[in-house]
Amino acid sequence: MDTGVLQQKRHQQILADIERTYIETGEPVSSRSVVHRHAEPLSPATVRNVMADLEEGGYLYQPHTSAGRVPTPAAYRFFVDQVTSKATASAADRHWIRRELETARTPEAVMERASHLLAVVSRGMGILVSPPLSQSVVEHVRFLNVPENRVLVVLVTTGGLTRDKLIQSERSFRQEELDRISAYLNHQYVGWTLEAMRADLRAQVERERQEYGRLAQDALALCDSSILADTDQRRIYVEGAAQVAAGVHVASQEQLRELLEAIEEKDLLIALLGSCIEAPEPVHVEFGLDQMTSAGKQLALVSASYTSRDQAQGTLGILAPMRMHYERVITAVAFMAQLFSDHEVGS
Repeated sequence: MDTGVLQQKRHQQILADIERTYIETGEPVSSRSVVHRHAEPLSPATVRNVMADLEEGGYLYQPHTSAGRVPTPAAYRFFVDQVTSKATASAADRHWIRRELETARTPEAVMERASHLLAVVSRGMGILVSPPLSQSVVEHVRFLNVPENRVLVVLVTTGGLTRDKLIQSERSFRQEELDRISAYLNHQYVGWTLEAMRADLRAQVERERQEYGRLAQDALALCDSSILADTDQRRIYVEGAAQVAAGVHVASQEQLRELLEAIEEKDLLIALLGSCIEAPEPVHVEFGLDQMTSAGKQLALVSASYTSRDQAQGTLGILAPMRMHYERVITAVAFMAQLFSDHEVGS
């Protein structure tokens, strides 16, 4: 890839014009279209020369001899890095997203509504993944006695989400004992993550075996590590899968089937969005998802993580054909992640 071709401001501006035109129309962009769009007067010959440079540099390609040019993944990367990084969500989008999320009555409904809004914005697939249970901030815990040495663990996490799991304990408990353990945890550990709570309980068992060891040991046993499993405890909300399939050109029915199977694979989607947590930028954009399926090279993923009390909580994003309105998509993803982080929704 020849990055030197974009050292000239005119080349950058014309590439941005081509990007926006192609995103709007879906048709190869001609030099005449750029002339009509460009802010300063340019001749078609000048534009053609610049387009030839951009094609040679790997930013455009010509699908047919007589057609205009189409952006490559490298062009989309430039567009995202240089143009949309400066964009902010419009007042209309901010008002719409906030209003729609506030009408949801339960935390689960908020998650479902969020994935729907992301699908609408992108004309692709909106995805929202709840936090891994081990990193969830616990607001309240309760233990309920169940016959045959079983205990129902009920956790209320940040935003009012409820997680529950039936565990098999090594000994029988009376409900009075379970209530005492619940009261202890709710007094000592409200606002802690489940992972941090277990670590501290384990340390207490070692330090205070005589005085508090029994209570901490019982609490540690009831917060069993088996309920920390991420795979079956992470909830994923998805909407718009059909829009993704409809927007991608496939060579055969077999390729379409592979694509549909890939975008319906929950663990794969969780793994894809998980990469954004380690990304340095607030919104992570990935082009060409070959790891999904052969048709994935036509897709792009725009994702962000949301946090609570400095703990990584969950991820949200958009999976869509590469030709999407990046300014609106990226700013909507960033704004929604901020709302979740600020507890303005889902609480």
